[in-house]
Amino acid sequence: MSDQPQIEAPRSRTGLVVGIVAVIVVVIAAVVFFVTRGNADDDKLTKVTLGTVGASDPYWKTFKTKAKAEGIDLTVKDFADYAQPNPALDEGALDINQFQHLVYLADYNVKNDKKLTPIGATAIYPLGLFSTKVDSVEDIKQGDTVVVPDDDSNQARGLLILQSAGLVKLKDGGTIFSKLSDIDTGASKVKVKAIKADLTPTSLPDVAAAIINNDFVEKAGLKFSDAIATDDPKDKNALPYVNVFAVRPEDKDNPTFKKLVTIYQDDKQITDGVQEVSGNTAILLKTPVADLVASLAEVEKQTRDNQ
Repeated sequence: MSDQPQIEAPRSRTGLVVGIVAVIVVVIAAVVFFVTRGNADDDKLTKVTLGTVGASDPYWKTFKTKAKAEGIDLTVKDFADYAQPNPALDEGALDINQFQHLVYLADYNVKNDKKLTPIGATAIYPLGLFSTKVDSVEDIKQGDTVVVPDDDSNQARGLLILQSAGLVKLKDGGTIFSKLSDIDTGASKVKVKAIKADLTPTSLPDVAAAIINNDFVEKAGLKFSDAIATDDPKDKNALPYVNVFAVRPEDKDNPTFKKLVTIYQDDKQITDGVQEVSGNTAILLKTPVADLVASLAEVEKQTRDNQ
């Protein structure tokens, strides 16, 4: 027997390497499986693009989440002003929009010979008169300037508020079609100027007061409670000012779009979010679609008669 020390042969690493490779393969396969399955699940969702003004409001994120749970991949596209979402819907860039009341929709349809139609109600929002210079309507002086939105529907609504507040007198008593030319300047307290709706908040340093649409109140650093005058959204004649979901006429019976309306109207987390953004001023509604369509038709007729 030799006295020389026995040298142990080095252990083979082949088994270890094979084991590591096997684990990596399993992990990669699992990742591929889950990613593929996730993509397959996403492919099963119905894709819908909705346009609005104010998509940064938190409830839209909730709406998208709730829609996905119901099989709808909802994209919410934001627009800077009211003039853009209807043409985008007409041209097919959107599937549906939600930003306007029936008076605005009627005005658009008549002026552009279109037939966009409502498929569900959201809410009526009171329109308010705001000021950073005075605390009440009574403090507005003779000859001061007040601004209103320049789009026809909101301009008329703003003028009716000014008349109710005693700031102007409208020659025909006031209608949903009143214009600046209908102001009886000799019997009115203030001068009225019309500018784009999204610019009314920025005009406040230069005028006595401004009619500011609900969408722009908080963005301007104001509170809804700051309004020194508003209209009454509960008035029986307020139906034309109900905000709606609108679609192209061929989509009025689309089940996916109807499902979006139901989610919006029935989900408490969404409706609470809408109320929070509105400063608890919104009057949430589930007006029957037939009533919305009938009101739209009547306002369109009146719009044509007043052209």
